[in-house]
Amino acid sequence: MAQRIYLDNAATSWPKPELVYDAADLFLRKLGAASGRGGYQNALEANRIVERTRRGIARLIGAGNSNQVAFTCSGTDSLNLAIQGILRPGDHVVTTHCEHNSVLRPLQAMQEMARVEISFVPCDEQGTVSPNAVREALRPETRLVAVIHASNVTGALQPVGEIGQILSKHQALLLVDAAQSLGHVPIDVHDFEIDLLAAPGHKGLLGPLGTGLLYIREGVEQHLRPLRLGGTGTQSNEDSQPDTLPEKYEAGNHNLPGLAGLAAAVEWLEARTIEQIHSRHMQMTEQLIDGLAAIDGIRIVGPRSTAQRTSVVSFAADGYDPQEFAVCLDVSAGVECRAGLHCAPRMHAALGSDRTGGLVRLSPGWSTTDEEIELALSAIATLAESLIKYPHG
Repeated sequence: MAQRIYLDNAATSWPKPELVYDAADLFLRKLGAASGRGGYQNALEANRIVERTRRGIARLIGAGNSNQVAFTCSGTDSLNLAIQGILRPGDHVVTTHCEHNSVLRPLQAMQEMARVEISFVPCDEQGTVSPNAVREALRPETRLVAVIHASNVTGALQPVGEIGQILSKHQALLLVDAAQSLGHVPIDVHDFEIDLLAAPGHKGLLGPLGTGLLYIREGVEQHLRPLRLGGTGTQSNEDSQPDTLPEKYEAGNHNLPGLAGLAAAVEWLEARTIEQIHSRHMQMTEQLIDGLAAIDGIRIVGPRSTAQRTSVVSFAADGYDPQEFAVCLDVSAGVECRAGLHCAPRMHAALGSDRTGGLVRLSPGWSTTDEEIELALSAIATLAESLIKYPHG
C-alpha cells in the first residue's frame, strides 16, 4: 500500500482512536435500538449511550448541566440552529471576516428573509480580531455576536473570553464556532461567558461524521426556536414540541452509532486531558512552522507564536496554484492536505490570498508523528525547489 500522510484533520480527524470504531460497531451489531422509543433493555441502553455522551461533552466544556448540550447532525446544523433560532426581523448581528460559510451563509439568508442587519469586524494580517472592534460594532439592537474560536485558515485563536466579558454588560448573546478548537484547545463556557457554542463531533472531538452539538446557556432556550419539529419520545400526547432541554431541539432519532463513537472519543480525550493533547498539537505546529520557514518560496500565513494559534498551518508556494501544489504533494509523497478557500472567502479576501486561489493548509492530528511531518516538509521543499530550477513556461 502506498504511503499515506494525512494532514487534513481540520476537515475531519483520521484515524480515530480504535475504541471509537469498536463502540460504533458494537452498537450496530449488538444493540441496534432507538433511544427514547422503548422500555426494553436494549432501548434503555441506547438511552444511556446518549446521556453518557451528553455528560462527557458537558464535562469537557465546563457546562454545569448536561441537558444544556443538544445533539445535532453536524457543526453546520448547530450553527444554523443557533443563528436562525435566535434572530428575529430587524435584529443586528456582529460577526467577523474570519468566519466559515457555516456562519456566513445562514446570516446572509437571515439578512434576505428577515431584514437582519450584519456588521463585519475586520481582522489583522494574522487573522486575529480585536475585542475593542467588536465593542465598537455593538448597537442597542444587537442580538447576536458570532465569532469563530480558531480560524480554519490561519489557525489564529480569537479572544472569545475578552469578547464574552464585553457582552456580559450588553444584551447581545455570544455564539462561538468551536469547530477548529474543541477537543484539543481548552474551552470553558462559563469562564468565557459563552451563551451558545457550536461544534462538530468529527474533528477535534475525534468522533464519527454525522455528529454535532450545541451548548445552550441556561435561559437562552427561552429565546431559541427549534428548527426541526417531530417525535421526541416524550410528551407524545401533545401536538406541539416539548419546551424542555434538550428535547426541544432533538426531534427524530439520534445518530446512535455516531454518538456511541463520540462517547468513546470523549472518554479517550478525558483520559489524556485536553491540556496534554493541546501541548502535543503545539509541538507539531512548531515543527511545521520552523520547517516551512526554512524553505525558499514558501510563505506562512498566520501567527508564528503557538500561544496565539491552533495546529492549522497554511502557506502559499511561490509560482504554484494552491490546488496544483496540493495535488503534487499527494501524487509525489502521499501527503493529504486541503487547498483553496476553505469555505472562508472573507478570510482569504482579508489576507489577499483570494486573488491566487487561496492557500495550502496542513493540519496534523493526535496520531501524526514527527517522522510524518518531516516527510511532508521534505516533499514541500522538493516541490518548491523544482519550481525554482524549472519555472513554469
